[in-house]
Amino acid sequence: MNQHYLPGNPPLEINLRRSKQAKRLSLRVSRLDGRVTLTIPKSLPQSHAIAFAMEKENWLRSQQRNQSSIVKVDVGTRIPLAGRERLICSGTGRRIVATDDALHVPGPPETAPRRLLGHLKQVARADLAAASDYYAQKLGQSYARLSIRDTRSRWGSCSSQRGLMYSWRLVMAPPAVSTYVAAHEVAHLAEMNHSASFWRLVQDLYGDYQAPRNWLRENGHDLHRYRFED
Repeated sequence: MNQHYLPGNPPLEINLRRSKQAKRLSLRVSRLDGRVTLTIPKSLPQSHAIAFAMEKENWLRSQQRNQSSIVKVDVGTRIPLAGRERLICSGTGRRIVATDDALHVPGPPETAPRRLLGHLKQVARADLAAASDYYAQKLGQSYARLSIRDTRSRWGSCSSQRGLMYSWRLVMAPPAVSTYVAAHEVAHLAEMNHSASFWRLVQDLYGDYQAPRNWLRENGHDLHRYRFED
């Protein structure tokens, strides 16, 4: 993917993406980080695509201004955990301790973001593995492996090799949301599609899934605001 910069203060970075399937030009501003992607049909000259983007510059900049601001995580920052906002504090001992309103991180303050990131990934893996095991047993299916990543475009996936993948950032969402995602992905072990049969299966496994699904649509992008590393 190539980049083009529209001049201004600041310059506007546009990621150029050629597509054999695209029938027309399209511009997308990611709700996660404000990244601009211009999809270009294979046969269209790049100069035409750039001209199109220049016409849309005011709209693009307004979309980026409306993005949620990035939060650099450090001691004194508030972040959500299990749907509840907690203050990151300096702690004692060796372990990170979560209370109702705080996360106590031991060690030098400058290491807190890295240590907290590792802790959250561990908690996410444990929670999502437990939920996946529960739903897989309920379904009478098994999965081959489980991985935790920091994905931009999806909260989870199930591969044709029966591997489950989840975004570790689900640990910040309300528990009902992360367990819904686990039920969703486990359901793919039996239905590798999004047919009516698949959604009935999710309903059987989880129950009424509309509220957590809506929560992700409306609030999920905010979980990507938090930056633990430069």
